[in-house]
Amino acid sequence: MVTVEKICNVIHDLKPVLLMLTVQTTFAGVNVLYKLAANDGMNLPILVAYRFIFSTAFIVPLALLVERNKRPKLTWMILLQASCCGLFGGSLAQNFYIKALSLTSATFAAATTNLIPAITFVLAVCFRMERLGWKSSPGAAKVIGTVLGVGGAMLLTFYKGIDLHLWKTNVDLLHGKQHGPGGQHSSHDRVLGSLLAMGSCISYSIWLIIQTNLVKKYPCPYSVTALTSSLGAVQAVGFGLCTERHWGDWKLGWNIRLLTVAYTGMLASGLMFTFIACCVQMRGPLFVSAFNPLMLLLVAIAGSLVLNESLHLGSVLGAILIIVGLYAVLWGKGKEVKKVAQLCPVRESSVGSYNGAINGESQGSSFEVICDSDSKHSSLRSGNSESRRIEVVVTSSG
Repeated sequence: MVTVEKICNVIHDLKPVLLMLTVQTTFAGVNVLYKLAANDGMNLPILVAYRFIFSTAFIVPLALLVERNKRPKLTWMILLQASCCGLFGGSLAQNFYIKALSLTSATFAAATTNLIPAITFVLAVCFRMERLGWKSSPGAAKVIGTVLGVGGAMLLTFYKGIDLHLWKTNVDLLHGKQHGPGGQHSSHDRVLGSLLAMGSCISYSIWLIIQTNLVKKYPCPYSVTALTSSLGAVQAVGFGLCTERHWGDWKLGWNIRLLTVAYTGMLASGLMFTFIACCVQMRGPLFVSAFNPLMLLLVAIAGSLVLNESLHLGSVLGAILIIVGLYAVLWGKGKEVKKVAQLCPVRESSVGSYNGAINGESQGSSFEVICDSDSKHSSLRSGNSESRRIEVVVTSSG
């Protein structure tokens, strides 16, 4: 019989998935607004600067309100990591992407962003945040799912095929005008643009890795986002002032430019960065990056609905691969979490009493085990108020 408690448990287990679906849907809206703002003639470095200014103005008061009584003390190491998050996840990644888009093409720049799951997976394995586990079914599922997700995104981007007239809304917010990067580029521009696009992907992946360590030491996602946004705003404004010195370009009116910076700042960089920090804290960087190809699928659907863009056979085939790959990664991560939970039971409300010698301690001592299934660590608290740290590592079989 289905009870309210079981339904609540299911919703709690699906919380990271629901948060990341919300994140990618919001990011898809960012891409649509980017197109509209660029079509209106807005300089994109200025857009990035305003994005983090609005993000800071939105998330700082929210962090002070929500986490006013549970923030640990700030240290120089926390500030340094937050500054790195603002650099790699904010100003550097965004401006690299914009410059790469201007030197190559929008199609190529969009395609390279789908390498983020693979790059994040490699970095997570190198920093021992993920285990490769070729010989275990969860490890193989994560690898295969990552490859399928990237492959599906590439197929969706580069292969068109026949037009599919699934729906027709007759809505074109661009009004038939698309002022974007195009034209012929020299071989030098293409090489430099390719390197910058790769740099943007690597920068974003590094941000996820650094943020994983940051939220462990400073487990306040709203405050982490506030620090990241404020430090990223300083960097983005500095870069914008160095590249765009005409003050007339910085003016905002009641138009699509204000809507774009408000949406991308308050929702995409403010609230969604907080959701990403929560998911990184719960499931790690690979889980978060696995959802990235989903954004391209959502952008394709949104483009066909409001930008009068055609939906092609390649979009549907790519979407199938993305969904299958995403499911494989989620299945693998779910199996790993269950295995850790079995090896290290979650603390009950009562303190368990165990008899026996533990690390040479006297018998009859009372202690409790507090397990964190995501970070794979536990705390051992003995009756004499001493605390020890034990580590549970899930190794692949075979």
